[in-house]
Amino acid sequence: MDLREREQHGQRHPWEVARARFFRRIVTDAVPGAPHRVIDVGSGDSWFAAQLAPDLPAGSEIVCCDVHYTADDLAAPLPASMRRTAVPPLDTPGDLVLALDVLEHIDDDRSFVRDELRPLVSDDGVLVVSVPAHQRLFTSHDIALGHFRRHDARTLRALLEPSFDIVREGSLFTTLLAPRALSAAIERVRPPHGTPALDSVWTHGPVVSRTIAAVLSADAATGRALANRRFRPPGLSVWAVCRPRAQS
Repeated sequence: MDLREREQHGQRHPWEVARARFFRRIVTDAVPGAPHRVIDVGSGDSWFAAQLAPDLPAGSEIVCCDVHYTADDLAAPLPASMRRTAVPPLDTPGDLVLALDVLEHIDDDRSFVRDELRPLVSDDGVLVVSVPAHQRLFTSHDIALGHFRRHDARTLRALLEPSFDIVREGSLFTTLLAPRALSAAIERVRPPHGTPALDSVWTHGPVVSRTIAAVLSADAATGRALANRRFRPPGLSVWAVCRPRAQS
């Protein structure tokens, strides 16, 4: 979760739960035998890192990196396999680097991928990236979250390929496209006054939460199965699994 949403958070949104399940599976598929050093860029409140930790072998480390960590964040207790840093750990690259919903927050994202993200990935490591999809769906909610843009598969590919070879790619959350498109259409007709306040609190009961999480998990499983296929339905997010390009 983005740190700017943390203070108003109640229980985890079903979207976040389904997303975590999805990327845990992507990591398992992408890195057989599981990595021993993971760098989670833009880790936020480190919730996803904590979900991933049980999937890793004993002795593994997850470095949660977020430039917005405060002194209190850095001093907060974490499981023994996790640590936080506000400074990118360039001294020891990762076997697996995660940049999940990070690049949309970077104005000069090309320089960031080349100069800051690529050095974090070991030469035989793996990078997993996700970004919100479809610039036409850019709304005031994106602005409130600090997004500069949204992507599609083509623009994400163009951003990554100077530094990485994409070995797998796909989309996520097709079922959420229609509600988002409706919201964007309404906003174009009736623009909001100012930037809306963030509202990430999920207050529905367990039955509703489990039902929605199950629907979104089924959606995510379909997206994973159709990754790299000629027919790939669009989704609210696009993602890629990459390996560093050989240095020329």
